[in-house]
Amino acid sequence: MADSNRIAIHPILPVPDKKEIYFYWNGQKMQAKCGETIASALIANGISVFGHHHKDGSAQGIFCANGQCSQCSVIANGLAVKSCMTAVSENMIVQSLEGLPVLPAVDNPLSFEPLEQIDTDVLIIGGGPAGLSAAIELGKQNIPTLVIDDKNALGGKLVLQTHKFFGSQADSSAGTRGIDIGKNLAAEIATYSSVDIWLNSTAVFVFSDKKVGVLKDGVYKIVQPKRILNAAGAREKFLRFPGNNLAGIYGAGAFQTLVNRDLVRPTQRLFIIGGGNVGLIAGYHSLQAGIDVVGLAEAMPVCGGYKVHSDKLKRFGVPIYTSHTILCANGDDTVESITIAELDKNFQPVKGTEKTFTCDTILIAVGLNPLSEFTLEAEAAGLPIDAAGDALEIAEASSAMFNGKIAGVKIASILKGEKKNPIPDDWFIKAEELKSAPGKTNNYNTPEKEEGVFPILHCLQEIPCNPCTTVCPTNSIHTEDGSLTAVPVYTGSCIGCGKCLLICPGLAITLVDYRKDKENPTISIVYEVSNYPVKVGDNKILNDINAKELGKYAITAVQDFPKQHTQIVKFKVPKAIAKKVAGFQIQDANVSAPLTKPVLLEKTADEAMVCLCERVTAGEVRALIRKGITDMNLIKSITRAGMGPCGSKTCEVLIKGLLREEGIPEKEIAPITKRPLFIEIPLEKFPNGSAK
Repeated sequence: MADSNRIAIHPILPVPDKKEIYFYWNGQKMQAKCGETIASALIANGISVFGHHHKDGSAQGIFCANGQCSQCSVIANGLAVKSCMTAVSENMIVQSLEGLPVLPAVDNPLSFEPLEQIDTDVLIIGGGPAGLSAAIELGKQNIPTLVIDDKNALGGKLVLQTHKFFGSQADSSAGTRGIDIGKNLAAEIATYSSVDIWLNSTAVFVFSDKKVGVLKDGVYKIVQPKRILNAAGAREKFLRFPGNNLAGIYGAGAFQTLVNRDLVRPTQRLFIIGGGNVGLIAGYHSLQAGIDVVGLAEAMPVCGGYKVHSDKLKRFGVPIYTSHTILCANGDDTVESITIAELDKNFQPVKGTEKTFTCDTILIAVGLNPLSEFTLEAEAAGLPIDAAGDALEIAEASSAMFNGKIAGVKIASILKGEKKNPIPDDWFIKAEELKSAPGKTNNYNTPEKEEGVFPILHCLQEIPCNPCTTVCPTNSIHTEDGSLTAVPVYTGSCIGCGKCLLICPGLAITLVDYRKDKENPTISIVYEVSNYPVKVGDNKILNDINAKELGKYAITAVQDFPKQHTQIVKFKVPKAIAKKVAGFQIQDANVSAPLTKPVLLEKTADEAMVCLCERVTAGEVRALIRKGITDMNLIKSITRAGMGPCGSKTCEVLIKGLLREEGIPEKEIAPITKRPLFIEIPLEKFPNGSAK
């Protein structure tokens, strides 16, 4: 077994001692952890290629790890399955999918038996932050509620978040790690007898008779709700670029699933495309997993995510290339390197600025699309439906929790026949604050004095976050106007307790202490990447908020806070730089050095894939558009783009992008017709009985 692909020590997550089982991969006996998916077991064993496409023979591997695509399909005990959604079992025979799968023989007809139907007042699709928050409010009102989720544990993306959350401490547990928020919500749900939970359950369609098909633990059931809440989340966007069909190109969610849920290290050298919060946080999670982050490229002049996230990555030694894009992924079957280039003001690559970096994985983090299918289906059926979280609007999980709470209170009020609106006006104000995009960046408001002890707040951007203002025992940290999104300032009397350091989600507060030495004060820096160990006497490169080096200094003390999974690292530095220090470098600069000569593929941009399922290129679709074909169903009929296993979940967005590039107005685009079912289901599941 490739032990190096298992994360044995993590600074935040416990490493459970799970039972080991055996399975077979293409005839070779391998070890797996009991309960993990086939995909995770394969990657833990160093297998990144799960098969080859039937059209062009190119390698296929994992991309979404969320059942949205089928790139990770394998043959397990004779059946084609999505390896990211199928648990490995003892002595399971797993084979790579080479070409099209062979349909299993059925000797006897299927036995059609009555389907079980479950009635409920509310069906919540999705057990993530929004769905759980809504269910809690419904549980408080004793409303019969069924929550379904396709994973084996509640929490949604919360179970992948090892960082502390932003937002409001009172309303969205800001300052608490996402993994702990998920556990807390799940524990509270369990206290309400009116709320039923179905795990390993996928909603497949909302039918015209106002019933919902659900595949629960492999058994097809019918749910008839009075109302639905769509809290199914979102799916990740993909990108067009030559080489985008190589194995080793992941969505951020897949990467975090492997690293933070399954404790599997899928890469040694990672390059990230996309500077939103998802990409920036994934970079931080990579460092916590002991993965080299070669770099991050963002097409816009500044990262769209929180500045504290990008500042933190740069300080740790990860270069961020703004106004850059990916030109191509290079390799045979799998990613071997990436080539990026600078963009001009028209977002066109600037010739001569190409840079190539060796890496084995490219992480695509360029945004999300709401899972709106269930909302559209329910509306068409005339079944009352609400949406919350990313299924309603893409925002942070703190926002999803709060608008899930609002949705739950609203639904309970409607079902109880209340005429008065139960939602206070200030809730809506808070909801707007929580989902607000980053605002302007202010200048430092640093105390001029050089005595005593006080915090330096390196959080200069207006974002929804307030833990530091709520935890200070002397009330010395506050916002000027009292709002959630205003930049915090320090005015008052600090006692040096360090509570603000430990709770800050952005690791954006340092403490400067002149009490023992005014010429060489002590600075305290919060640190939670202990897999890059630090000890007294180590020399570290200190840097400012912009990762500018301020010199190399020795660590004078390390304080451990095991309950917070955090350390405070102290240095003595000249007073001239004490207020400037924001962090220290942990990743060696050599990790991010580009090749001396960039690799430029001979392929053109039109050779990039827009439909990975059917291997349809951008050039094929563009040629049809230039012939006047703007009906996406006609494009689908001619090219088969959208006919593959994922059901156009990826290619629809990419094809619409091509139509926009060709100057086709949105109103002239005939939308693609979606297939009836959300996911693929074996026919034998519908009769609620197996072949006899």
